[in-house]
Amino acid sequence: MRMFARAPLAVAPLAVASVAVALLAGAAARGEDLHVWKHGIIEMKSDAGLVVMPLQNQFTAPYGLSIDIVNVQSDQVGLKALIAGQLDSYEGAPNSAIVAAGRGAGVKIVGCAWPLLVQGIFVRNDVRDIADLRGRNVAISAPGSMPDLVMRAALKQSGTPPSEVTFASLGSDADRFKSLVAGIVSGAVVSSEFSTLAPPGIRMIKRLSEVYPQFLRGCIVTSDKQLATRHDDVVGLVAAEITGLHYALAHRDETIALTKRLTKAADDDPRAAFVFDQATSQHQIDPDMNLPIDKIEWMQDLLVQVGNVTRPVPADRLVDSAIRPAALSLARP
Repeated sequence: MRMFARAPLAVAPLAVASVAVALLAGAAARGEDLHVWKHGIIEMKSDAGLVVMPLQNQFTAPYGLSIDIVNVQSDQVGLKALIAGQLDSYEGAPNSAIVAAGRGAGVKIVGCAWPLLVQGIFVRNDVRDIADLRGRNVAISAPGSMPDLVMRAALKQSGTPPSEVTFASLGSDADRFKSLVAGIVSGAVVSSEFSTLAPPGIRMIKRLSEVYPQFLRGCIVTSDKQLATRHDDVVGLVAAEITGLHYALAHRDETIALTKRLTKAADDDPRAAFVFDQATSQHQIDPDMNLPIDKIEWMQDLLVQVGNVTRPVPADRLVDSAIRPAALSLARP
């Protein structure tokens, strides 16, 4: 199997630095007084062009913002940094934010660009179905993360108690995939882009968007403090996301090229094109940043079922539904 060149731990700082320089240079060139906004994203993967395109100066400057992009390893890290005031917002699966908001933390979901999961459960060939993972090692991300949550839910659906599986916490999709290929684990939750690299003996047994169509993959989360003190900047961020996502989806080659620059991918690495085409053909991305309350409530119910939340709370504790309409009135797709 050929593994295309990418070193996640080394790439992330380079990618962040290159984007930040571009943003600040653009602002300085026009002499604009832009508000700096610290925004967290989760590890640069083959969707990087779609994630980062709206954060570039050409899309954020019209709304008075210069984005300082910060790579975080997981949703939980982003959430902790947001609560600690180290970030102004982050984009990731909203399950951690739902748990935190339900426990009284001052965080809110303001819009969701990725309404469907792009991950799948990959297994070795000697695993026939999810129930066959009983007694085996399975790779997830951090406890409480999206990969952990969906794997536990899938096991329960198959009638397999999660307690009968050994979970290995591995931070990145690439790390989880490598551990599966090496035979260290028998199953792993990883992005479906790795199906382009899967050697004989490794296959995707479940596409999570089909199993859990209600599970939101990516939403923007900010704090009550920012909503109170920098309300217009939050609106501007969502407006920039809407404008930039429409642009990204309309400019396939440019978006794929941006992904490859950010991830230092080889020219013949198929993953960037695979992710873009999958996201568009399967409607995995929503450029209008809708805030699907029904899905957020479904996720909260799932979190109750798996024991991460003791009781559900009203949706207005979890979201700020006024931001997106204000952003839509400003956005220029």
